Amino acid sequence: MTARIYQRPKNAMQSGKARTQEWVLEFEQSEARRPDPLMGWTGSGDTQAQVILNFPSMEAAQAYAAKYGIPARVHATPPKALKLQAYADNFR
Repeated sequence: MTARIYQRPKNAMQSGKARTQEWVLEFEQSEARRPDPLMGWTGSGDTQAQVILNFPSMEAAQAYAAKYGIPARVHATPPKALKLQAYADNFR
């Protein structure tokens, strides 16, 4: 039952940055998903994959994982590169 800790990314469909400062502890799937023979929906018997915990900092998420003996990997947040461009650059 391993987990991964990462910072929530910005939603690509919106310009806002709400909830991007939160850190998430999410359990990895322990068994493969399979289609249901009747309805065709995919699912598994793994209930830990449904658990998503939010933390205010990476240290808080790591402390929670250490307290309960959960082996966790931290995925670093990639640096944000801004491309500053003036409107006048469109006409050069």
